[in-house]
Amino acid sequence: MTLRPLFLYALCGSLRQVSTSRKLLEALRLGCPEDITIEICDLIGDLPIFNPDNEGERTPAIVEEFAGNIRKADGLIVSCPEYAHGIPGGFKNALDWLVSRDEIPFKPLMFAHASHRGDLVLEQLAEVLRTMSLRIVSEAFLRLPIAGKSDELQAEILSGARDDGLLSASLSRFADAISAEG
Repeated sequence: MTLRPLFLYALCGSLRQVSTSRKLLEALRLGCPEDITIEICDLIGDLPIFNPDNEGERTPAIVEEFAGNIRKADGLIVSCPEYAHGIPGGFKNALDWLVSRDEIPFKPLMFAHASHRGDLVLEQLAEVLRTMSLRIVSEAFLRLPIAGKSDELQAEILSGARDDGLLSASLSRFADAISAEG
């Protein structure tokens, strides 16, 4: 699959630790091939509200840490719910901190979506992320509809997707796209 180990940084659009978006990212992290490491970002909820006056030398340390993790990543995974037909505010705030920075342009990105709906947020995110010059790898898109299901059924679906190779197949397609880019 890949020529070298890959480090992927996963961004969750929900701040809830038990959100379905986070559960999907955890399942990907636990079920990823040996040559891929996934770290799930836990900084988004602690980022201050974006203010362009606080960029440059005034950039908060937590923003620098967030951006540094993105810089180190070979690719990003985004899993984001739809809130009121839009991008959750905390997640959009995190993206706003990255707009004028150099860590993000041309970084490969994979969507992992935990709902059978929410296409509006996917369209909005795609527009924002393309505007920020990220490279969305559409062939790696993963939709695993676990939202709205009981915790037991969610665990069963996630386990089945891991055992059936659905999760690793999406990750492999993403890794192949990253490796092909060189």
